[in-house]
Amino acid sequence: MYYYTHIDITPKGPQAARLRQRKFELLRRFPIPPDLLPGSLSLTYRRCGQPTCHCATDKRGHPVWSLTFMDGGKKHVERIPDEWVEAVQRWVDAGREFKEAVAEVFAANARLLALWRRQKRW
Repeated sequence: MYYYTHIDITPKGPQAARLRQRKFELLRRFPIPPDLLPGSLSLTYRRCGQPTCHCATDKRGHPVWSLTFMDGGKKHVERIPDEWVEAVQRWVDAGREFKEAVAEVFAANARLLALWRRQKRW
């Protein structure tokens, strides 16, 4: 449960208006979607170890897709089947975009607070 104390932080001027406009544009655009993924999707190549397989002589080996992400301070790597790659890449891209938007909203809030403080001159 969160408790909020209402503080009227409303700096004036064109810079504050632009920050607020961008902040609310991002907030309207980004409700919390259910299918976001963190991390990155990458393609690597592995050899299977069978002496008669083409990968024994091929320079690259078998293609393997992996999702790498952090959870609880630990790095996790999950193998992704080829047929999932397109969907997983969309979810990773959407997750990155969401994370960047949240960071931008946080920065706008901090800059609005700083503007308001300068305007109030406590």
